[in-house]
Order: sequence, then structure tokens, then C-alpha cells
Amino acid sequence: MKQCDRSVPRDWVDNAVRLIDADTQRSADTHLLRYPLPAEWNVQLYLKDESTHITGSLKHRLARSLFLYAICNGWVAEGTTVVEASSGSTAVSEAYFAKLLGLDFVAVMPASTSPQKIALIEAQGGSCHFVQRPPDMYTEAVRLAAECGGHYMDQFTHAERATDWRGNNNIAESIFEQMTLETCPVPEWIVVGAGTGGTSATIGRYIRYRRHATKLAVVDPENSAFYGGYETGDSGYETGMPSRIEGIGRPRVEPSFVGQVVDRMIEVPDAGSIAAARHASTVIGRRVGGSTGTNLWGAFALIAEMIAAGRTGSVVTLLCDGGDRYAGTYFNDDWVAAQDISLAGAQAVLSKFAATGSWTG
Repeated sequence: MKQCDRSVPRDWVDNAVRLIDADTQRSADTHLLRYPLPAEWNVQLYLKDESTHITGSLKHRLARSLFLYAICNGWVAEGTTVVEASSGSTAVSEAYFAKLLGLDFVAVMPASTSPQKIALIEAQGGSCHFVQRPPDMYTEAVRLAAECGGHYMDQFTHAERATDWRGNNNIAESIFEQMTLETCPVPEWIVVGAGTGGTSATIGRYIRYRRHATKLAVVDPENSAFYGGYETGDSGYETGMPSRIEGIGRPRVEPSFVGQVVDRMIEVPDAGSIAAARHASTVIGRRVGGSTGTNLWGAFALIAEMIAAGRTGSVVTLLCDGGDRYAGTYFNDDWVAAQDISLAGAQAVLSKFAATGSWTG
């Protein structure tokens, strides 16, 4: 009788899962903040503040799920070099978990990534490998992983399957639990951006699984392929162009994007994303990143629609990361001017919305 035994000792795997679970156990859930809107509007807006994770962004959840998924699939073991293609925040969080497990980590990222994010990756013990063209990240990450005998984490493929969308303290379950005692506990809309597509897939599936009436809106910045792919129904849709709003927007529709669970997509101009990030930073008293600005631009538009229709209710969106990472870009007038972006029109839209609840964006 022939036998083939490829099993390996699981001591390292057992300890790795324990370390990640212990890290989770030490961490509190993220806050759900009430964004100030006039009481007479009878609409409440909430920000799920993902910047309070230990690595400072929404991507902390994804990185934890990706590491557990890779370890339990047998792809990552003791001594494995982990390689990821990332525009920044995912790499920061993955570098954290790699360091926790004693693994080497390499982030393949565009040369245009903000210096603040590069410094954060390196502070976690990771190293950065740059490409000039963002679409080249994928193939370069595959090449590097093969070259060093490591594992390409591939967030863009595995994000939607690494997270248990039915619950297990995912972001959707957390939002609905935190909303329980609010005036309108079941949101009319949840608004998120798409980078991998994993967050929108998790929330959209959870909404259906729990039979909530909530609708899911996905906002998409300039140059990104998600809106075009959704509009045309083409999962292979590409723009080939990089997004200026780090963390969201992709030059192609990523494999983890599940358009079937999205109720509406909203294109957001980069001027709107940046102006909304600055506007919200003033309102709540601390800087938020550009992807949060994109989320808020979409959320404000939906709230204005509710007000115009005489509907009451709540809207939830994400505060993805803090704005200090973007001091040299979105909050720098010289950088904005160099990108040939004028904020005046978007700022006027936001001022009118804040004063009247109407939307002209």
C-alpha cells in the first residue's frame, strides 16, 4: 500500500494562531462616532473609526484575516517571507503581523506612495520594493515571492474570502451591534470605498444574511475601474490608471470585488474626496484621510437625497485612517496644485450642504 505523508509539525502554526488571537483579545472594538448634522434634518450620520486600530487603519482587520487564512491554508509557515502588493495601509498592517510572528515582510508598492506610509511600514520591520507603474505591482510581487521562496499574500484576490462574512466580529457585525440603541438602529445606507473589494463584499453579504433593509453604496474615485466595471457588468474592466486617493480605487476590477451585493455606486471626483477630508477634519477636530473624504462625499449626497424625499433614518460610513499620513499630499496646497486639482467647486458644494442639506455635486 502506497502512502504519501506531506504533513509538517504544527507547533509553529498553533503558536502563530495563538499569537494573532491574543493580539485580537488585547484590542478593543473601534468607536462608532456621531457626525454632527442639524437636528432638524432628522438624519443621523455615523463614522466607524477604523483609525484606532493599532496600525492605524481599516486594513488592520484585513491583514489579520489574511494572515490567519494563509496560515490555516498551509501557505505561510515558520520562516516564510511574506510579500504583498499594496499602496500603503495594508502593507503597514501586514508588516505588523509579520513582525508579531517573526516573519520577513516585503511590500511591493508604487514609488508615489506617501513617505509617511513608507516610514510606518519600515517602523514595523517591513521593507519596501517600489515599481514606477502601479499596475506592475501584481506581477512584481509574484516574481519576488517566487525568487525568495516566500508567499504572495495577494490581498486583491483573497480579501473577500479571508473574512468570515457571517459574523465572527467582522466590521459589519460590529456596526449593527453598535447601532442597536440608536434612534434609527438599522441604517438606510452603509457607504464604503473599494480597494480590494473585501470590505464591501463582507458588508453586502452580511446585510443579506441578517435580512436587513440596509442598502450598500460603494464610492469610487477618479481613474478607478470599479465604477466602470459595475456600470457595464464587465468584471475585466480596466482603466490602467492609478488612483490619487490612497487605499481605494484600482486600475482594474479586483477579483475580491463582488458587485452583485452592491446597491449603488457613486463616482467621486478627487477634488471632492480631498475637500471632504479637509471639511470633516475641521468639523470633528482631527485630520482624516482621503478615502474617508471619498466616503463622506457619497454619504452627504445620499443624506441630501433622503432630506429631499422627506425620509428620516441613519447612514453609516467609515473613517478609514487618520489624515496625518497625508500631511504632504491631501493637506498640502502645493501638492494639490501640482496635481492640477482645484478645490473651490467642491468646497462650495460642501458649504451649501452643511448650510441647507441640499446637494449639487
